[in-house]
Amino acid sequence: MSRARLRDLGVTTGTLPTGAWNAITDVPGVRVGYSTLVHDQPAIVRTGVTAIWPRGPELWTDAVFAGIHSFNGNGEMTGWAWIAEQGMLASPICITNTHCVGVVRDAVCAYAVRARVPMPWLLPVVAETYDGWLSDAGTFPITTAHAFAALDGAASGPIAEGNVGGGTGMICHEFKGGTGTASRVAQVAGDAYTVGALVQANYGARELLRVDGVPVGREIGLDVVPSHRDAPRDSGSIIVVLATDAPLLPIQCQRLARRATTGLAWVGGVGFNGSGDIFLAFATGNHVPHGEAITTLRMLSADNMNPLFQAAAEATEEAILNALTAAETMVGRQSRTAHALPLDLLTATMRRYRPAP
Repeated sequence: MSRARLRDLGVTTGTLPTGAWNAITDVPGVRVGYSTLVHDQPAIVRTGVTAIWPRGPELWTDAVFAGIHSFNGNGEMTGWAWIAEQGMLASPICITNTHCVGVVRDAVCAYAVRARVPMPWLLPVVAETYDGWLSDAGTFPITTAHAFAALDGAASGPIAEGNVGGGTGMICHEFKGGTGTASRVAQVAGDAYTVGALVQANYGARELLRVDGVPVGREIGLDVVPSHRDAPRDSGSIIVVLATDAPLLPIQCQRLARRATTGLAWVGGVGFNGSGDIFLAFATGNHVPHGEAITTLRMLSADNMNPLFQAAAEATEEAILNALTAAETMVGRQSRTAHALPLDLLTATMRRYRPAP
């Protein structure tokens, strides 16, 4: 069976409707780009860069509000301290592999210099998960050019999932993992707001995997599809980026970011000691122009946040599952193999637990 998104398989999760593309790019202005490296010479490399623009080039001087939550901190996201301090994000977000965070972080700064951005300094956000089981991470394969390609290639509309960008060499619940995305539309006080999620999924034990509550990981056990098993059972990480067009303030973005934890838990994420589970949420519903002494803002009331919380949890859950259903089996260094989640077995399992009426 060819790879597909979860809903293409007839499996739905949650209750809220999706956006047009069921992707983080359903949030107006959000663009995503990738640079993907898959080669065997001079080293076996399975890695890449994912770039997310909260809005267009005006972002450099028209910030969005943002907040970060660390569910378990065995990972890295640069720039988090400044976001925690001032609650604003004025540069694109990138995700890559653990060893190349510094290169990509510096590349974002160089990109801003190339664009003649009128900012004297930058503290860009670059996050990571570790792909060294499949990819020769010690060769430091990512270059400035790769980061530039992801940033320059970012676009709206449907986006690729699975073995792409920073998610190229990742493993999730002992199946091939990677990049996934989803969105939800929430009705709030008579208005519709979109919440989109993009994940880089590289975490989890097989027996904990659940799809819409169905214990898929136990049904498709290690006796059916082998695991990479030589890795510690608590190893791995997940980065979640949430976007919304709702008018939120920084503390509300931080609260929204926390709700990615719920979506992760629904799929089977625990936040093991060896996992870096770091979540960022940004909101484009306000404009914060650089250099203005006073800015007029809008804020959704606290009592009206619940639909967005649900949307964040549902979008995170489905984004992880889309990463699993899109990812293809990959052979990496030392002939190690990360097997894809078998979609025929997934749909058969779902039918057993959720028979058609």
